[in-house]
Amino acid sequence: MRLISGRFQEQRHKVTGPLRRGVFVVPATITSLGLLAGFYSLISSINAYFELAAVMIAAAFICDGLDGRIARASRTSSHFGIEYDSLSDVVAFGCAPAALIYSWALKPLGAFAIVISGLYVVGAALRLARFNVQVGSTDKRRFVGLPVPGAAIMIAGTVLAYSYFELKSPLVLCAFAAPATLALAGLMVSRVPYPSFKGIDLQRHGKVEMLLGALVVIAAMLFAMPQFTTFALAAAYVLSGPVLLVRGERIAQVKASEDRSVNDTGKNAAASPPAEPPAALQ
Repeated sequence: MRLISGRFQEQRHKVTGPLRRGVFVVPATITSLGLLAGFYSLISSINAYFELAAVMIAAAFICDGLDGRIARASRTSSHFGIEYDSLSDVVAFGCAPAALIYSWALKPLGAFAIVISGLYVVGAALRLARFNVQVGSTDKRRFVGLPVPGAAIMIAGTVLAYSYFELKSPLVLCAFAAPATLALAGLMVSRVPYPSFKGIDLQRHGKVEMLLGALVVIAAMLFAMPQFTTFALAAAYVLSGPVLLVRGERIAQVKASEDRSVNDTGKNAAASPPAEPPAALQ
């Protein structure tokens, strides 16, 4: 019986070992696909295929949303994955959108175009570095500053919407793109609060039906006119941060209630009798 049990354990180890390694590889593979999509967007911008470059940024955006969720669902999150994801985001959501907005709209500005697009890359890198430092120490319901994927999809959505409406006004486009790019760079490094959908408990608040209805509407709009819908959703999210900032009193109330709950917990702990020391210390 011991021999059979030992063989069973050995066979089980042989089966589960490669499977666990395979599960760990899946998030990294998706992150690599997002990185390659960002690189292909760079090449497309250089070759003046601006719509394709915008689509590749959108593809990287999807990959960025999938890799983290798969890693958390499979419990394969790791420090390596976090660092690799950030390096991928620098290319896909930092360099690629900067190259796209430079080649598509800012090029007539000459040296100023390089400065503006360069500031966007620096802002994206600083935002990612700050996010890595603040992981686990901030409110899960809010992002501090505009997330880098949100800024990138804003640029990609603008390119797609411009193509969808077949606009032909390069001077107006350049005049709009320069301050918009600087604004996105500033929002990324700012402390403007942005909504995070990770901490939403839909079942607790009874919003499952509302979410499903909204997803159906968004899916229908994406199917009917994907270019304009991408721009509209990106613009709505970018503007949601300043809206939350204007409504700062509600955020302050949430923080105050959290502080009160912490103080109440501390008072209850102080009022309760001290626990007896372990037997080894008595």
